[in-house]
Amino acid sequence: MANSSPLKRILLCAALLAATALFTALGVWQLERRAWKMDLIDRVDARIHADAAPAPPPSDWAGLSKAKDEYLRVSIRGTYLNNLETEVEASTADGMGYWVLTPFKSDAGFIVLINRGFVPHASRDPRTREAGQRQGEMNVTGLLRMTEPRGQLWRSNEPPSERWYSRDVAAIVAHRGLSDAAPYFIDADSTPNPGGLPIGGLTVIAFPNNHLVYAITWCGLAILSLGFLIFGGVGSFGRRLRLD
Repeated sequence: MANSSPLKRILLCAALLAATALFTALGVWQLERRAWKMDLIDRVDARIHADAAPAPPPSDWAGLSKAKDEYLRVSIRGTYLNNLETEVEASTADGMGYWVLTPFKSDAGFIVLINRGFVPHASRDPRTREAGQRQGEMNVTGLLRMTEPRGQLWRSNEPPSERWYSRDVAAIVAHRGLSDAAPYFIDADSTPNPGGLPIGGLTVIAFPNNHLVYAITWCGLAILSLGFLIFGGVGSFGRRLRLD
């Protein structure tokens, strides 16, 4: 920098100062995001371990939100409509296969899709797991989940071909000709089904929390920028002024 013009040195100092401010702001933002994520994890953990609440009735549907209600532990009483189940492609710790989503007619009259759990490819046909087609009135307990309308990144649902890649409640309900259906579905808990299938209780609850690492990275870049500013920019500029 000894041979640089004063204007270039001033511009360099300004750029380093801006970079320091930007990296510091990003570091603070990541710390705020970490605090938000930790609070979210605590709230979800409280929901999944709380006593089961009644599944939201139609009067509550308009006020449901992912932030407030997802993973709420709920229970509902009614009857499965086994002849209207939908199999949605799934990848689980037990391998590739399908989620079995079955309409459930509640005692209150509305319908909720129940994700009864996982079945392998060989058991997609309900006739291969007749023992698990539960009949009669019963209670179901599980976690409230919000609809997944956007599908997978590279594949969209194809209802006419019965190819389902996401748990799009509205699309499934419309294709099955159901009315008075909730806008959410319920992941059934791990209560065993007769015959062992479907396998419930496989909900994956994971919230990546790398914000502290990101914050340290941004703060480190801020310190480097500040160091270049002090020793390479301002310091060099001051030495040049003294020499001049």
